[in-house]
Amino acid sequence: MPIFKPFRGIRPSEEFVDIFPTHPLDNFSQEEINKKSQVESSYIQMVKPYVVSKSKDLDRNLRKIRTNFEELLAERKLVQDNSSYYLYEQFLPNKSIFRGLLGLVSVEDFWNGKIKKHESTLTHRKEKLAYYLEKVNVQAEPVLLTYMANPKVELLMNHEEKNVPILNYLDDNGTRHKIWRIDNRLKMLQFKEVLEQIDSFYIADGHHRIGSTALHAKRQQDKNKKQTGSEPYNYVFSFIVSNQSIKIHDYNRFIHDLNGLSDEEFLKKIEKNFLIHDKGIQPYFPSQKFHISMYFKGRFYSLHVKHDFRKQPNELNDLDHYLLEEYIIKDILGIENPKTTDKISYLKGNSTIQGIQTIKERVDSGEAKVGFGIFPVSFNDLLKVSDQNIKMPPKCTYIEPKLVTALLMYDMK
Repeated sequence: MPIFKPFRGIRPSEEFVDIFPTHPLDNFSQEEINKKSQVESSYIQMVKPYVVSKSKDLDRNLRKIRTNFEELLAERKLVQDNSSYYLYEQFLPNKSIFRGLLGLVSVEDFWNGKIKKHESTLTHRKEKLAYYLEKVNVQAEPVLLTYMANPKVELLMNHEEKNVPILNYLDDNGTRHKIWRIDNRLKMLQFKEVLEQIDSFYIADGHHRIGSTALHAKRQQDKNKKQTGSEPYNYVFSFIVSNQSIKIHDYNRFIHDLNGLSDEEFLKKIEKNFLIHDKGIQPYFPSQKFHISMYFKGRFYSLHVKHDFRKQPNELNDLDHYLLEEYIIKDILGIENPKTTDKISYLKGNSTIQGIQTIKERVDSGEAKVGFGIFPVSFNDLLKVSDQNIKMPPKCTYIEPKLVTALLMYDMK
């Protein structure tokens, strides 16, 4: 079983809990970041030397973030708890509820396969994040991990949420975030015992973050030949949720040119591997697996993957994203590497017709030639791919819950 251990969480004091946290920075434009960095005692102001500074001295900028962090601690604007597990729950405006536990997992378990991944990562992104961790030594957003539900864990969380939370935060999107600290020794032992029954964790969101933390740990281990494995850099701040508390949404595609094909040639080539059904002008969300929605020249089509191609001996033939990539994006449109091309754009969905309507709008505007809506990847398929140690194509899963940054943090020093 993978390790999941308590830690000394750092959180904004009650006075600053409505000011300090933020949504992930890649959600904002640079103009928005510049504006938010003016808010005193906010996380974005803390990292301002990195995200706003005009200075080219990266090391100096990162050292300044660490100084800012330590000053906030000294001023008690940030407070550090005793070693604890944390119960974390989100209440969304649409009545969805997500809950799980915050703690630390081991990079050793990531390396030995007890924490399993389904996506490949980009080396330059891991290098950049690892360097940031080396200088700042703060993990401000947990990696999202999932596992098959254990009724004993659910029962313990049910009991815990009857208590008063230590954090109660309403974000700009109307989502209510609550955190309970679990620091009673008997309760911590109960959680430890039931969590030890979990065979594996699966990365749902945060492949680059856990990969960069593991890279940083490896570099520190190489420097510290006497290390014991218990050093803070050997652990990853994580939020574990069961399959009962996760939602996998569709992740759709736009293609910006047809590889020199006429409209008729394009449709004719698709017929080789797909049954095409004209759905007319009304937006069509794929009704099930192996049915792909296509919007082209003002009309929606259902592309049903022919059975012969699904029978071919390839573990990924169960994934619509892979079938689309192999038999249309690569075979017909000539895009050999979807990771590096500028001919594809990606659109996050929310498992409703809304994402399909956005595809229509983008194609009608001339921004793209054709759009594809893809049925969401199932939880079982995510586990199957991870267990077989194979990788999905890029951007297959848009997963909730989405986490805020700096509601709780882990100091690696």
